[in-house]
Amino acid sequence: MRLPTIDDFARQGNDPNHYRSLDGDWWLAVADVVASTKLAGQGRDRDVNFVAGAAVAVLSSVTSLPPDPSACQFGGDGAIAAVPPACRAQAEAALAALAHWAQDEVDVPLRVGMVPVSALREAGFEVMAALHDFGNGNVFGLFLGSGISAADAWVKADARWHIAPQPGALPGLEGLSCRWRPVPAHRGVVLCVIADALSDGLAGQSALTRLQAEMEAIVPTEQAAPLGQGERLVPRGLPSWHSLLMELHTERPGRRLLRFLHAVIGSAILAVVHRCGGRLGSLDVNKYRHALAERSDYRKQAGGPRLVLDVTLDEADRLEALLARFEAADDILFGTARSGETTMTCLVGDFAADRHVHFVDGGGLGFWRASVVLKGKRAAR
Repeated sequence: MRLPTIDDFARQGNDPNHYRSLDGDWWLAVADVVASTKLAGQGRDRDVNFVAGAAVAVLSSVTSLPPDPSACQFGGDGAIAAVPPACRAQAEAALAALAHWAQDEVDVPLRVGMVPVSALREAGFEVMAALHDFGNGNVFGLFLGSGISAADAWVKADARWHIAPQPGALPGLEGLSCRWRPVPAHRGVVLCVIADALSDGLAGQSALTRLQAEMEAIVPTEQAAPLGQGERLVPRGLPSWHSLLMELHTERPGRRLLRFLHAVIGSAILAVVHRCGGRLGSLDVNKYRHALAERSDYRKQAGGPRLVLDVTLDEADRLEALLARFEAADDILFGTARSGETTMTCLVGDFAADRHVHFVDGGGLGFWRASVVLKGKRAAR
């Protein structure tokens, strides 16, 4: 089954005509950091983002059926992926190995599991998927339908869907890094938004479509991109020691020195070329920064909108007032969180071939903080 693609999020991202219902023999893979509250309190928010990025990297590697890329999505403190039936065994093994690696190597406990789409359908939940396509195989997974939230809740609450940690191979981690420093808010504040429809089917989708249109009227989301057009990304030379340490955990001990040298030299070259005009041979730093910003997942759908927006304080207030109005009308439940910066985790498949995508979050685990608000409202209903 080939998933449809979109290239204009504001116009197509909330339109079910640009999505396809997953067949019943597909699965949803779920990865979720267990101790986000504790880790956030310890100042380890970048570690949580890194493990979530690792989940996307690994799942992307094992759920692709070339030439079709997979539908995987970063969630700040976790990830979700659509798993074709032919990839089920590989995905289960990869999730088991991922959970073992996260606990054993990074000291970040990770809950993983898989839920059959057929079971979600039998329970009345729909799952639709599409790919936000930036060309050259650079895609992000997008999801509509209440089945996304249901799958996440099922894995958390029911051991039937859990996958136990087990040592194993972890393909895909070779391209994962977090070398860029956090990007300060440019327009005022970084606002993370999570919203879900209260009604299933067409009624819920209609509410989300109206919500998206009214949000775009307050501030076009493309103009609120937290990385701008790439001009806010300034190569700093040597990455932080902590980010380098996290990256080294993706390699076997015998290869860690090589990974360290590759990270340091690559970052240094990028910084020097940037300071010397931005271009050296085939390396065009300004073009790379623009592509990096464009291929960041600051706008996505996971049953409802998941956004990381750089907005003015007035725009943030107006967006939250709009969300509150829709919530008061029993159309949605929402959570928001404000941050002073945007953090980024990168997945570079092949730099020379222009294969790279980038996962963003509000500083201090903005997505997770917004989700805590939403879950509290859901529990109170």
